[in-house]
Amino acid sequence: MASLGNVLWYFPFLGFINAIFTYLLGLVLTLTVVASPIGRGLMEYGKFLFAPFTRAMVSTAELGIQHNKLWQAYSTIVRIIYTPFGIFLAVLAVFQIAGLFISIVGIPAAVVLAKSLGTYFNPVNKKCVSQKAAEELQRRKAVRELDKFSK
Repeated sequence: MASLGNVLWYFPFLGFINAIFTYLLGLVLTLTVVASPIGRGLMEYGKFLFAPFTRAMVSTAELGIQHNKLWQAYSTIVRIIYTPFGIFLAVLAVFQIAGLFISIVGIPAAVVLAKSLGTYFNPVNKKCVSQKAAEELQRRKAVRELDKFSK
């Protein structure tokens, strides 16, 4: 079913154009070096948009990846500067989501895009992982939450 969703995302809705645009924007920002945290995040989001029904975006903190303090401080500064551009990209994505909701066939694609909309606002320190890996991360988080109640 997920493969069918990806096929529908590609052909009637031209989702690959959105994926290519996002990935190339991330590549350009990474090449500038100054905006590399944003660029890396947008490149990951571009990978997600190539197959949105079989992948998910997760925070590197959820994956257990630790960044040094200097990278965290720099990422925060760049994220603040990026906010107006992120809002612009998110508004464009909202229009795309609204357009997808118009057709019945596009509703699943709109839901997937709406769930990942926060990545446009904050692409820093995000990774694209398989849907199964994201489900396992959610399961582990739920187990940790349940462990808090049992103590």
